[in-house]
Amino acid sequence: MSIQNLNTFDPFADAIKGTDEDVQDGLVHIRIQQRNGRKTLTTVQGLSTNYDLKKIVRTCKKEFACNGTVIEHPEYGEVLQLQGDQRENICQFLTKMGLVKQDQLKVHGF
Repeated sequence: MSIQNLNTFDPFADAIKGTDEDVQDGLVHIRIQQRNGRKTLTTVQGLSTNYDLKKIVRTCKKEFACNGTVIEHPEYGEVLQLQGDQRENICQFLTKMGLVKQDQLKVHGF
């Protein structure tokens, strides 16, 4: 007795390998969030899980002279958080390091 329906089409096969090799949904979203007063947070969402996000944050912290962390968001997955308005810096950094292309970046805020 053999079960034939185990050899059917896997609907998640193309989602596992991804449409683009470096980015989850094709775009990397860079947002700014207002904290209290003049303080702001820059968040980067949509980087591939193939990258070690903690190493990216460590390099950004040294290069931009700010603090940062990786948080687990229930909807977006792992998100980078950097203190201050680092939108232009992070865009230049990601393209310079070859992590994303310029047309894959989507900058939000103000």
